[in-house]
Amino acid sequence: MVWGVLMANRLVLAGGEILTDREHAVTPLLAVEDDAFLFAVYGDRTGGPAEGIEILKQAVADTNLIDPDFVMTVGDLIQGYNARPAWIQQMTEYRSVMSALNCPWFPVAGNHDIYWRGPGRPATEHEEDFESFFGPLWYAFDHKQCRFIVLFTDEGDPKTGKRTFSKPESQVMSGSQKSWLKSVLDSSGNMRHVFVFCHHPRWRGGRYGDDWQNVHDMLVEAGNVTAVMAGHVHNLQHDGQIDGIEYLTLATVGGGIKGDSAAAGFFHHVNIVMVRDDGIAMATVPVGTVIDPREMTPEHMAGVEALMKSGPSVSAKLSVGADGVVSAEVPVRLVNPTDVPVTWTLVGNSDDRRWQFRPDHLHETIAPGASLDIPFQLHHPGPLDADWGIPSVSASVAFRDAAGSWEIPNLDRPFSVVATALPAPMGQGVLRTSSEGDAVVIPSADIPLADGPLTLEAWIKPQDLDGRRGVVTKTEGSEYGLFATDWMPSFHVFIDGDYRTAKASSALTRDQWHHLAGVFDGNEVRLYVDGQRVASEAAVGSREQNDLPLVVGGDVDQGGKPNSSIHGLLDDVRLSSIARYSGDSMTPATRHRVDDDTVLLLRFDGAAGPFIRDASKGNAHGVLSGSAQVDESITRE
Repeated sequence: MVWGVLMANRLVLAGGEILTDREHAVTPLLAVEDDAFLFAVYGDRTGGPAEGIEILKQAVADTNLIDPDFVMTVGDLIQGYNARPAWIQQMTEYRSVMSALNCPWFPVAGNHDIYWRGPGRPATEHEEDFESFFGPLWYAFDHKQCRFIVLFTDEGDPKTGKRTFSKPESQVMSGSQKSWLKSVLDSSGNMRHVFVFCHHPRWRGGRYGDDWQNVHDMLVEAGNVTAVMAGHVHNLQHDGQIDGIEYLTLATVGGGIKGDSAAAGFFHHVNIVMVRDDGIAMATVPVGTVIDPREMTPEHMAGVEALMKSGPSVSAKLSVGADGVVSAEVPVRLVNPTDVPVTWTLVGNSDDRRWQFRPDHLHETIAPGASLDIPFQLHHPGPLDADWGIPSVSASVAFRDAAGSWEIPNLDRPFSVVATALPAPMGQGVLRTSSEGDAVVIPSADIPLADGPLTLEAWIKPQDLDGRRGVVTKTEGSEYGLFATDWMPSFHVFIDGDYRTAKASSALTRDQWHHLAGVFDGNEVRLYVDGQRVASEAAVGSREQNDLPLVVGGDVDQGGKPNSSIHGLLDDVRLSSIARYSGDSMTPATRHRVDDDTVLLLRFDGAAGPFIRDASKGNAHGVLSGSAQVDESITRE
């Protein structure tokens, strides 16, 4: 059990007891210094790329320079959502990184740390594993006449035991934890400050339910609770003081974020708290910057979110034929939904330098509540060759509000290009992906698939499937997808608020062709590997849809961009509006055929510029992303 690392020259107090009614109680090791002290708080590590662990390492190095008395977390320490061997591996890695701290650290359990995925899901999920690794799920300790309380927000539905952070009935604190909390607060009367830490920001209500009011009333009654801190949502937001208690939601330390923008609250940071008798001071420390978290008010965040969603807007579509020539005028709309002036900077952009833009660069200041249409003239002389690239408008927006001066960069918007006439490939080939972001992207509107049965299948020859990789996906809290996690394939369909998953128990073989098929028939989801049914799960209900693109060769993020790409070869990707396979086995087709139930069929027998021809009747042609390419030198058969 690891609660921190001690330096040889640091004085240590071992007298404070962990207050808990859980097993695995331990004695914290805390430094003896003056009454004023610093502590740090880490946000979520979950959901980011593999490089996120390096961000965590850097945070540890930064924290050691700041030299706080200790570090708190707010949960989601690992990606999790896996069975015990992988869970132990990830937790061991996290604990190893945190062991480099020159001070103790204290964990909070989040949903990714507790939830179990796969067959044999135990009723208590990873609770026992977590407590064996780190100590009790809820506990309290004292330092310099201040009390620190850790709560557990994933006990689940008290009636069914089901755990989810998206349904109010599962966001209820048990009577036993509330009773324990009341006793700890009742014994905290002589403390200078009391701080509370949990994973889900339940005070926001909505999907988090209304149970927090009961907890908040206890905190107010105590009279000396100073602040409550949580994570989970991956952006920094200060929700102000409620009955004299500050509420703060932290962003990430290596976790998944929508974009690296401090103004939007999306960035990796360490939160520093200075504690004194008369109050606290807080500073949020990203790389090379100090930010006051109280600036991230709901009003500021609403303005930022509105700017990110509003512009620039490109609605018109560019048509390109087999010659690759494009000449068109497309309006780009700039909108200012805020109550302060904003300045937009726009630049026409493409990796294909043959594109001509008029204007090629401009700045426009937009008054509060106003909008402006900028006519962009675009021309491409052709031909539709391997260098032909999709154009975009690169944008940034600068503004000043009560929180200060800000700039939101990288609000790029691609021009929508529709291939009207693609030549039929003459030979055969496969799709090759080798880097993060490599994929083929198909707009959601081009692949209409009503709520109901579906079959998603592909041939795959993997070279690297370490970690969680998307094979063919349209997920992000809805829809469906084929994945591979540490070489184990799985099929996911979002049904009535939760994913139903069929996951194989055997790994795919490196450099060998495999046929994967995920089937949803309205009653269950099934996964077939090389014609054999390897997993299934009951799935009765409605399939939740989204407008995100279908990504072939990777996963899709909230902005519709590919990530978590596989490294290997793909071929013959077919999406169907029926459940094609039943029973325990079937014979995979070497080349999938087209019929009336085929929604999409990508054979990768050649590329026309960045476009991949859809062999189905829907003409839902895909677009190459990243360094993905068609390799016509390889024939699968």
